[in-house]
Amino acid sequence: METMQRLLEIMGKLRDPDKGCPWDLRQTYATIVPYTLEEAYEVADTIQRGEMGELRDELGDLLFQIVFYSQIAREEGHFDFNDVASGICEKMIRRHPHVFADAEYQSDEQLRQAWEQQKAAERAEQKQSSPSSHMDGVANALPALIRAEKLQKRAARVGFDWPDAQGAFDKVSEEFEEVRHELENLNRQHLQDELGDLMFAMVNVVRLLDMDAEQTLTQANMKFERRFRALEELLQQQGITDLKTQSLEQLDTVWEQVKQAERKK
Repeated sequence: METMQRLLEIMGKLRDPDKGCPWDLRQTYATIVPYTLEEAYEVADTIQRGEMGELRDELGDLLFQIVFYSQIAREEGHFDFNDVASGICEKMIRRHPHVFADAEYQSDEQLRQAWEQQKAAERAEQKQSSPSSHMDGVANALPALIRAEKLQKRAARVGFDWPDAQGAFDKVSEEFEEVRHELENLNRQHLQDELGDLMFAMVNVVRLLDMDAEQTLTQANMKFERRFRALEELLQQQGITDLKTQSLEQLDTVWEQVKQAERKK
């Protein structure tokens, strides 16, 4: 607690109107958001790479973002860091009656349903003045892939879902043909709409196969980067440093060599 208090005091000095840091004093909730997102992704990156020393530092950077928001809110008279910490403590106790009270659940599915019911009740309480929707609470600022999966899961709770992955995959095939049609018409707006539908449908397939869409694409990104780096290394071994001097066919030949080498490993 002493260390946490020290951090709060440091934040207060950074925002001191007379002796604080000019950059920190200029910041608002909105201007800090990009840094918060960056720090969150850096935390995820260090976890994926298994760098525990870096993870400690990145978690500190992320914690500082929360302290920053809380300091601005305190200055404006809304709440402070203690209110934030108290709120999450109360929420975790409320959402875990099987740990902090006498509730009992017979399966993970019962536990999940109870968790979702509690969250739904909290959302309803927060939005008493406006019509409720099963889509409430899915943040607009989420990465599109994650948000697509969350929206689909919300719809699935009320039965608006494919019975299995095969049905979702058939929809992918349908959307693919619609993309092909728009490629022939060359209407960019229609093409973008259909490409979005195709990507959304593919998320459905991944979800119904009990996989995480964001993680699945992340692994694909990592594989592509790994193979492209290997392609560059092979060409450098041949004395080729400028990839632009190679034709697409030549690059594709080396790409296939990289893939074959991976399979042998």
